[in-house]
Amino acid sequence: MRCVLLAVFVAAALSLVACDSTPPALTDAGVDAGTADAGGTPDAGPSPDAGAADAGSPDAGSPDGGPALDAGLPDGGDALIAARPYDVTIPPAYDGGTALPMVVLLHGYSADAASQDLYFGLSALARQRGFFVVLPNGTRNASLLRFWNATDACCAFGADVDDVAYLTAVMDDMQRRFRIDPKRVYFAGHSNGGFMSHRMACERADRIAAIASLAGAVWKDESKCTPSQPVSVLQVHGTLDSVILYGGGFNAAFEYPGAVETVATWAAKNGCASTTTTLSPDLDLVSDLLGDETTRLAHDGCPSGGAAELWRLSGASHLPTFNASWAATMVDWLFAHPKP
Repeated sequence: MRCVLLAVFVAAALSLVACDSTPPALTDAGVDAGTADAGGTPDAGPSPDAGAADAGSPDAGSPDGGPALDAGLPDGGDALIAARPYDVTIPPAYDGGTALPMVVLLHGYSADAASQDLYFGLSALARQRGFFVVLPNGTRNASLLRFWNATDACCAFGADVDDVAYLTAVMDDMQRRFRIDPKRVYFAGHSNGGFMSHRMACERADRIAAIASLAGAVWKDESKCTPSQPVSVLQVHGTLDSVILYGGGFNAAFEYPGAVETVATWAAKNGCASTTTTLSPDLDLVSDLLGDETTRLAHDGCPSGGAAELWRLSGASHLPTFNASWAATMVDWLFAHPKP
């Protein structure tokens, strides 16, 4: 059933990206195709939950093996969390005795947390391997589409929302309620969520061990990214992405860097060398492309906790059809890069 739902989501995605009148660079509509937003009626019904516990309502019978996070209650939590509850997948083996890793997953523009989780497959993996998946949602713009205020190129476009403060509050709230390993806090995101993951690494480097960005980018103006310490960065990008271009481009007159430049920016900030090494072997992560389409380029001489790596998906689009190895391969990379 899960595979069927994902296939429906991806098919709807490609249709929406092709037909939407919004400029293509602003459209991540695909991973939201299963929610009420895709039909134009806000919150008309529940989105697919992928097994995550609801942060705003009690659900002691959560399929994730633990009680749901009740972030909306006045029990000393942050007001930002009360206003914007988030979901969390609690691994069944969690007993409060061992500090576990945490991955915060950020959806793309117009998508939502639950459908992004279904696309990436993180909650299913988390229940098997024992880590938390945190599933926050961006706010809605005038068109009722969810977004993150990441960089000037993506995707608030004038809206004044402090998502850095909100996501910092999410991290604080999780660490207050659960035993989270502070050296293994990670962000992962797609497109607008990838941009936001880069911004969080820029501004909360002391709290985040590593990020994985699919089709996102860092600031074009490097002076706007001032990490206080190295953060390991994995950039994943399809060479045939027509929404967020592999080589860089513009969104609403604001420029964003390409995948190679994004990783080079982080390499310089982390103190790596400018040279790269092609890692072996290539990977097969995309099911509808023949062979091992993913080439891995790692910057040389990076310090502990400051890797800078590019996974180039040759022939892949903005919404790659990942195979079953995607989630585990990405998470393995993140977990191999804890804070020193």
